[in-house]
Amino acid sequence: MDFIPYNSRLTYHKSPFGAVREGEEITIRIILPASFSCTGADLILNSDGGNSVSYPLHFERPEGENEEWWSVTFNVEKQGLYWYRFSLRNAYSGNQITKFNNSTGRISPDGSSFQLTVYSKNFETPDWIKGSVIYQIFPDRFRFSGETKKDIPEERILRSDWGGKPTWNPDSEGKISQYDYFCGDLKGIEQKLSYLASLGVGCIYLNPIFEAHSNHRYDTADYEKIDPLLGSEKDFKVLCSEAEKLGIRIVLDGVFSHTGADSRYFNKEKRYGTLGAYNSTDSPYYEWYKFKKFPDEYDCWWGVDILPEICEENDGYINYIAGENGILRKWLRLGASGWRLDVADELPDKFLDELRTAVKAEKSDAYILGEVWEDASNKISYGDRRRYLQGAQLDSVMNYPFANLLIDFAVTGNADGFNSKIEEICENYPKPALDCLMNHIGTHDTCRILNRLATKCGYYSDHLNRYQGGLTEDEKADGKALLRLISVMQFTLPGVPCIYYGDEAGVDGGEDPFNRGCYPWGEEDADLIEHFRMLGKLRKEHPVFKDGDFIPVSSTLGCVAYERAGRGEKIMTVANRNSHPIDYWLPEEGYEALTGGTVSGRELHIDKETAAIIIKR
Repeated sequence: MDFIPYNSRLTYHKSPFGAVREGEEITIRIILPASFSCTGADLILNSDGGNSVSYPLHFERPEGENEEWWSVTFNVEKQGLYWYRFSLRNAYSGNQITKFNNSTGRISPDGSSFQLTVYSKNFETPDWIKGSVIYQIFPDRFRFSGETKKDIPEERILRSDWGGKPTWNPDSEGKISQYDYFCGDLKGIEQKLSYLASLGVGCIYLNPIFEAHSNHRYDTADYEKIDPLLGSEKDFKVLCSEAEKLGIRIVLDGVFSHTGADSRYFNKEKRYGTLGAYNSTDSPYYEWYKFKKFPDEYDCWWGVDILPEICEENDGYINYIAGENGILRKWLRLGASGWRLDVADELPDKFLDELRTAVKAEKSDAYILGEVWEDASNKISYGDRRRYLQGAQLDSVMNYPFANLLIDFAVTGNADGFNSKIEEICENYPKPALDCLMNHIGTHDTCRILNRLATKCGYYSDHLNRYQGGLTEDEKADGKALLRLISVMQFTLPGVPCIYYGDEAGVDGGEDPFNRGCYPWGEEDADLIEHFRMLGKLRKEHPVFKDGDFIPVSSTLGCVAYERAGRGEKIMTVANRNSHPIDYWLPEEGYEALTGGTVSGRELHIDKETAAIIIKR
């Protein structure tokens, strides 16, 4: 008989499921074949730093004729990342239980250890974001209010053809010397708040809004000022105030790993009246930067010389950003409800620790979201294991693992292992962080989701020969069908779905800058918008989506099924990626279709490339 001695995702093997708080009681149970004649067993727990502790398991009871149950109850007092396996003894030799497939163990001398995430007993995340919908806006391209602005730098190319194709004119080295602007602004966003509320949006995440000399504004010129094309500080305050009346909060993009070379701090172009770091070693900002040979050789973000890197551990810089009257607190006081941190994995622990302290001191329910592209619970960055989600730094992260899974499922139709990979994140992440993950399927850094689904394109082509987008009507129809399919999954998985502005309206586009086109006011895809409105409405009506447990049901043969359970509700999502309808056999009777399918007894009928949401009554 084949035994699975341990499965870390089953609560009779490990309780509670997943990550635990400091000091929380953990019970672990292994099941051994009676024929193994075990005489003793230990759980070997190793901290990430290498310290090892052994916990003896006690014989619990025999089960039937073939099993012996051994268990141990213990707790871990210090937050951190831990790894464990089991040491076994019998009359003949010693052996181990090690991890060999996702979450399951086997009796073998070889294999990896199981991960245990222990997070701060005080770790709490904002309740308002959970169960909500996030909407990401690239400010220059969402809505132009029509208001005339003052003090606009004369070199800016201002477009009057809203909806035209963004300009892409790199020089022979791939550098952009001038940017085009469609003049989207904060007042324009304010004008469309009721539209966003109709989608169920509870949080607007704005790409950078501070003064900068590119249309993307990731080259900050002045953290203390709104870019003049976007409006004024007063406009920002009014936007936050009016949004909050509709139950919508504003989260800002914090670009703290680098500034622009053309900024008041570096001042390479001598635009500013300040003494920038590039201008003199006597500059108050000189020690913020990393000069190799003053002034022309300095560390840059990914080698881009218009983006000089900041030394984020510099006390002066930390105080400027995170001090009592620093940048973080200034904009929170003016109405922001949180910060998204650009390239969070390039920000050192010292900076992130100080940032959280400042943000939470100013607004205890502010949302701190980090850009991390991998599993953030165990990521190694610059040689160090990071502790983003252990309670002293981020609230949560942009959920690229989920995004990649959803897109891969839509493009390939391969469902095998889908639920297991979702469970891996659910197991590794603290529950407070899991419930406020930003579940995006497209951002300003990727091709438009419609194009990726319709053409199965990659988005890392030669930067001098970029994929610009452009779909035939047939391609667009195919892409929309798959977008409907995975958006249902996006809105029902653990975490918070994020809509990249215009994706809900059928906007198409290739790589940067073509993924940053204008919102098509007056030419929206009305059917697609209604689909997203329906999903937003379902999230508001069903509290299970706020923090309900994820329960895998099946993932095979082009079909994925899972449940969310909690708060008195049980809702199942069944996604059929096949090119034909299917009849899915439900685990029990009593389900009712909310959208996407029809239920008869224990049979759920789903059309091709469609996802159904059903509720247990």
